[in-house]
Amino acid sequence: MGALTRYGLARLTVSQRYLPPVLLFLAVVVVLTTEPGGSLFARYAACAFAQFLSMAWLTVVVVNGEDPVERSVTVVAAGGARRVLLADVLAVGAVHAGLVVFGLLYPLHAGTGPAAAVAVGLVAQLTAGAAGISVGLPCSRLVVPRPGYAVLTALTLVLLMLLVPYPPAVNPTLRLLSHPADAGAVLGPLLVQAGGAAAMLACSITLTHAVARRRA
Repeated sequence: MGALTRYGLARLTVSQRYLPPVLLFLAVVVVLTTEPGGSLFARYAACAFAQFLSMAWLTVVVVNGEDPVERSVTVVAAGGARRVLLADVLAVGAVHAGLVVFGLLYPLHAGTGPAAAVAVGLVAQLTAGAAGISVGLPCSRLVVPRPGYAVLTALTLVLLMLLVPYPPAVNPTLRLLSHPADAGAVLGPLLVQAGGAAAMLACSITLTHAVARRRA
């Protein structure tokens, strides 16, 4: 699995297709958190929002990095389509981890924050990143082979996750961070959302693999 993940990261680096989603994240974070003053929670909410969008985009980029023929060769060499899909998720997760570090440290430029507030930012960004990967997988070529339909599906899922308060993860996480409160009081509900995001990611991986196997 490690070799597959490194292969995915190498392919992503050489193609430079990671640049648009990564630059989107950096631009949103810099624009929305550079203004001095304001709540640290609000800054981390902006970072979580950026993580969600960029991880959804990056997931599609990574999974679609090989055309169907190339992917079939990789699947045979790797010993199964599930292993390749999990390696894709791990490759996206590796990029996500790097962006989380930036998203935690950059909002502190106006001053340091309490450790509990930084923990809130960490959980919020991990939650949003997992939700973004969950959205990106079913929008990839494995599930929606036509680009136009894939874009429409992605926009629909992103808007649902951002605007509807009932699905787990993104909307509830942003709402929790939009009302400043004691970090200890926010961390518990955020961990619940993180669990929901993890479950959603597992379901998304299972669904994507099942659809891709049926198409194959």
